[in-house]
Amino acid sequence: MAGEAVDPSAPNLVEVFSSQGHLGARVAKSKLEAAGIPVMLSYDSASLLFGITVDGIGEVRVLVPESFAEEARGLLSEDQPPQENASTDTSEE
Repeated sequence: MAGEAVDPSAPNLVEVFSSQGHLGARVAKSKLEAAGIPVMLSYDSASLLFGITVDGIGEVRVLVPESFAEEARGLLSEDQPPQENASTDTSEE
């Protein structure tokens, strides 16, 4: 685990995002920190040392205190592309 501004032994940490690899997790971490939300990344050291990103080894979890979870999820969902809706068919135009 990367020891950042949050105590890793705190029982009220919740996962708000996960990424296969460090890049996406670090982007999410930066966005949350910019909003004043304390963040900690949790990952297997092999993913960082060896660059392994198969079978869940490269998963990086973004953790925040429970009291910030809803706000954090809201901020992170702003950048998500809209889900395709099966009932929206633009081929008939």
